[in-house]
Amino acid sequence: MIRNGNKIQMGIAMVLFFMVIAPVFAQNEDLFMAGNDFYKNGKYQEAVEKYLQVSENGEQSPALYYNLANSYYKLNQIAPSIYYYEKALSLDPDDEDIKNNLTYAKNMTVDAIDVMPQTGVDKLVENVIGRLSYNTWAVLSIAFMVLFVVLFLLYYFSRYQLKKRFYFAISALSLIASLSSLGFAFNQHGIAQSNNPAIVFAKETSVMSEPNMGSEEVFLLHEGTKVNVMNTLGEWKKIKLADGKIGWIPSSEIKEIKDI
Repeated sequence: MIRNGNKIQMGIAMVLFFMVIAPVFAQNEDLFMAGNDFYKNGKYQEAVEKYLQVSENGEQSPALYYNLANSYYKLNQIAPSIYYYEKALSLDPDDEDIKNNLTYAKNMTVDAIDVMPQTGVDKLVENVIGRLSYNTWAVLSIAFMVLFVVLFLLYYFSRYQLKKRFYFAISALSLIASLSSLGFAFNQHGIAQSNNPAIVFAKETSVMSEPNMGSEEVFLLHEGTKVNVMNTLGEWKKIKLADGKIGWIPSSEIKEIKDI
């Protein structure tokens, strides 16, 4: 009787869930298609409004952010176009259309910021370790550990010396691969945690040496420039540019790409 009661409750909960969620999905689809129609007809501001409604309903997708970015680009609004291209790219890093359009949008920015040259270690991290996310490295670590256990058991129970040597060697390599993958996972996780990009939305803003307007101005930034947020202190953000410059900027002048 208890089990049947639980099943009934679960069934009711699922029905209620779909009664609430299904209309939202349908509404988002209608809004998205309406936005597409406005865009095709050159009504870019109306398209933006429809796409933003979808976003406010909790929808996140590369297509939504890409279309939003395209609409803002057509309206010559640099900062929001770059912002949404970056959000789209964060969800689909390999999409060439997003990359190309982001490049066009960046060409509209004022600030020319050189990227700091990478050291040998940085290049190794990016070209080898950085090819996979920390989640993927973690999964590989577990897989290699399972392989190690299986091979070690085969080594332990094998009766033939030649096979024992083979299983032992491969199991040792699997253990090394597992520990290495775990280390790479921690490395990538640390990089992901420290990487908090944001886009400057102010037309022009002063970056200060300290988190107050009475401090020295160290440089100027303009809309559309990408920065990395290092720290927060009250209404100020400590930022770092691709060329290594560091300073403090009012929080209201930038918009962080990651959803907190």
